[in-house]
Amino acid sequence: MNLSERLNEDMKQAMKSKDKFKLSTIRMVRSTIKNLEIDLKRDLDDSEVLDILSREIKQRKDALQEFEKAGRDNLVASSKAEIEIIGQYLPAQLSEEEIKVIVQQTIQETGASSKAEMGKVMSALMPKVKGISDGKLVNQVVQQFLQ
Repeated sequence: MNLSERLNEDMKQAMKSKDKFKLSTIRMVRSTIKNLEIDLKRDLDDSEVLDILSREIKQRKDALQEFEKAGRDNLVASSKAEIEIIGQYLPAQLSEEEIKVIVQQTIQETGASSKAEMGKVMSALMPKVKGISDGKLVNQVVQQFLQ
């Protein structure tokens, strides 16, 4: 079962169990997927759906930070719940230690030695960790190693 089918099945299950919050979250994600399918005039594969899911989580994490700064506790809880629901469809995320190992290997492969070569490292690194790690965390780890 691909991700789109899984989202459809979970949406049906949320309808049956009357879980309105989960239902609305899945519907938001599915509408984003459907809009892109309409624009591209084809069905999306799992990697494209994963990109959308990652982007949706990133948007909610950014909003979560803003809500916390503004003291909007009701929206903080809502955003955390949405992140948790969407996160169920993503593959397991790498830990910081696993990211450090991959970063060290990539730095050795590219021969980078300074922050000026960070772009070269990131372009080689991101395909390896795409969808299984937070880009912001990867960026921070690369900066630590290239100081």
